[in-house]
Amino acid sequence: MKVYDIKAPKKAANLSLNSDLLAQAKAFNINISATVEKSLAEEVRKHKEAAWLKENKKAIEEYNQRIEQHGLCLDKYRAF
Repeated sequence: MKVYDIKAPKKAANLSLNSDLLAQAKAFNINISATVEKSLAEEVRKHKEAAWLKENKKAIEEYNQRIEQHGLCLDKYRAF
């Protein structure tokens, strides 16, 4: 699932971070911007996934019910 346009231009943002955590990250030469971007992308992905599941809940339930009642059309060919 594509979470965001990685080619979109960068935009400055003001953040408030724990000063001790920031100092330790800098001591390890951690790229703060890249780390925050990666973490933020993961959070956005989780929210998009949850929204998709909520939007499609009825269809998923109906599909699962249909499979439970009738099975898969190719079940007789399964080797497992």
